Amino acid sequence: MSASSYRYHSSHWGGFQARAAQGQGLEIRPLDSDPDPSPIIHNLAAALDHPARLRRPLVRRGWLEDGPGPDPRRGSDSYVELDWDRALDLAARELARLGAGPGLAQDAPPPGARVFGGSYGWSSAGRFHHAQGLLHRFLNTVFGGYVGAVNTYSSAAGEVVMELVYGAAWLMAKDAPYWEEIAQHSDMVLAFGGLPLRPMQVAPGGASAHIARAAMERAAARGCRFVCISPLADDLPALPGARWIALRPGTDVALMLGMAWQLQARGLADQAYLARYTSGYERFLPYLTGAADGVPKTPDWAAEITGIPADTIRALAEEAAAGRTHVTATYSLQRAQNGEQPIWMALVLAAMLGRWQQKGAGFTYSLGSMGDRGRKPLAVPLPTLPQGRNRVPDYIPVARISELLLHPGKAYTYKGETRHYADIRLVYWAGGNPFHHHQDLQRLTAAFARPETIIVHDSVGTATAAHADIVFPATLTAEREDIGAASNDPLMIPMQRLAPPHGEARDDFSIFAALSGRLGCAEGFTEGLDARGWQARIYRRTQEALARMGMPAPDYEAFLQGGPVTLPLSDTPSRMDRFHEDPERNALPTESGRIEIFCPRIAQAGLPGHPVWAEPEEWLGGALAARFPFQLVANQPQGKLHSQLDFGPVSMATKRGGRDVARMNPADAQELGLAEGDTILLRNDRGGALAVLALSDQVRPRVVQLSTGAWYAPRRLVPPGEQAEMTICVNGNPNVLTSDRGASILSQGCAGQLALVAVAKWAGPVPHEAILPRATAAEG
Repeated sequence: MSASSYRYHSSHWGGFQARAAQGQGLEIRPLDSDPDPSPIIHNLAAALDHPARLRRPLVRRGWLEDGPGPDPRRGSDSYVELDWDRALDLAARELARLGAGPGLAQDAPPPGARVFGGSYGWSSAGRFHHAQGLLHRFLNTVFGGYVGAVNTYSSAAGEVVMELVYGAAWLMAKDAPYWEEIAQHSDMVLAFGGLPLRPMQVAPGGASAHIARAAMERAAARGCRFVCISPLADDLPALPGARWIALRPGTDVALMLGMAWQLQARGLADQAYLARYTSGYERFLPYLTGAADGVPKTPDWAAEITGIPADTIRALAEEAAAGRTHVTATYSLQRAQNGEQPIWMALVLAAMLGRWQQKGAGFTYSLGSMGDRGRKPLAVPLPTLPQGRNRVPDYIPVARISELLLHPGKAYTYKGETRHYADIRLVYWAGGNPFHHHQDLQRLTAAFARPETIIVHDSVGTATAAHADIVFPATLTAEREDIGAASNDPLMIPMQRLAPPHGEARDDFSIFAALSGRLGCAEGFTEGLDARGWQARIYRRTQEALARMGMPAPDYEAFLQGGPVTLPLSDTPSRMDRFHEDPERNALPTESGRIEIFCPRIAQAGLPGHPVWAEPEEWLGGALAARFPFQLVANQPQGKLHSQLDFGPVSMATKRGGRDVARMNPADAQELGLAEGDTILLRNDRGGALAVLALSDQVRPRVVQLSTGAWYAPRRLVPPGEQAEMTICVNGNPNVLTSDRGASILSQGCAGQLALVAVAKWAGPVPHEAILPRATAAEG
């Protein structure tokens, strides 16, 4: 790449242009079309030659010497660097031993039934070099399928409950221009979980323009009143007239019920809307009034649970009923025990407020959780890699991987169905880092000791790579070509190569193609095409759709060498607009065709058939708070996407001395004798994490906020003044503290947002050996 020429590229946090910087690295500038670009794009500049990058294939010494099998040395063993041919031969031989190869019988269970290929991750915004999709295509080709995963760590509980009572949650939030409607029409926005700009920097496939901040500012300038309902005040940007309701974490349902009681008692519930567009309100009402259980869900009742004064709850309900109020709930609410309940109850509260037919009113789930929500969808299909047919019918809820590996054959329930965990012999992971996004990382470590073989593709030496038996070094997106596009974004961006591969790194397609060839399955995987050929093929789908609309697009070679292509947005009315126009003809995809306030399928699955307040095990009002008196909020980080490029300059700027920062209210710190900049230990029965303390009045008392994303670096240490060792992440990964329980028997979703912890000053020497991410150790 010429030092003077900028080239286009894209990422999950936005499109950009880059050129080689003087000396080394990249000089990056955002697209001119982006009014509020994410600074995260600048993390890429330091990634190309960082010491954490993997240069050559690695094989774990214990696996190389002793062969496949369960092994507790994973995570602490040394590695041997091998040349590509030998590493590929070893991997292919192991895959063949487990049943991979050509000519799989179509009438027999495929060998992939004992292969886990869920491989959850966000390694690329490209439409072709998507590691998870390429892995699935490979496993379908050579094993006849794999045990997969459903739902997401971000949103499983919300996804499942919304599917049953409302419709596909992701579709509903991406089906209408909600940001524009809020900017123009909303009188009030009740933001449960806030509307934080942090996660809205990110969108699957990227964003050519970040629009949320400007939309909120336009709405506030017009007089729209924003209410941030969260333990963190800065979960909403600073807006004129915005209010903060700092409830106890995890008590949103109680607050909503108190508001709902007030609406019903004062005759403010929109009975006409409830009758025409919902189902089951009459079965919810006895619970709300207390006729069913003797406990009226009054504002006074809610105040005892939430810590919010009853008069505030009454006033908030009546103010919301006085105009066009938009109710929104973020992912954070449902990443908790009983996580289905706050999303469902927020939907019920919006239905009781009614006026949903009017622009600016109504409900959205996840509007403040992703950068692609609240926008119009595209009118053309996007390039998509076909993954082939997975003949293995088995799968797990995505956050149940430790259960899967630790307890083969164990029964569990999901959406009312009893299922059993498979007996997994091979884990194949590409493009992700479960030691970032999973919970109770000591338990995950034990789970990763169980399979016979673990193969990982990664560009850097993460904790996941350190638990693999074979590690293939993969390129970063900047080191390959691709197509950048997202379902709600009007630009398709050529992802031009910005740098040569690091060391001997190869792209995932090339790795899978080489393995397929060794297994006699090359034609099935590649279909005779290289990566450029495949990109040209899948690009044609969008090119032809544009031509049919009279919008001719360049051929693929011209597109790749040129600039972004504008894609048309759909002018079709949203699903909710059509539903409100005629609920009989345009019924929702629920059992009743309406918004289900009472859901028979959820009742049949073993949960109450309507939203309820269910006390979690770990909350500030419970018995466990006597031992662990602080509520940890493990939210999304500011300076990176998940744990990606944690060593980048934007991410490192959020740390102190290379260690992640935990925020606490100054009054709590004074009570504990802590000061700004102290190294503190957060701990519970699952483990501990070191962090640097920052004092902030933006944090509710009795809350400590430590974002996810620090690379997991466990050490066995003795806390000062104690005798026994414990496992402590010295980098500050909060998932060593969070629980691996499922949200409920309905969704089995991730419940990693909240945990109870104790906090104390780390008075002894501060460990420094693992503050910076480190490459997996290799021995020749």
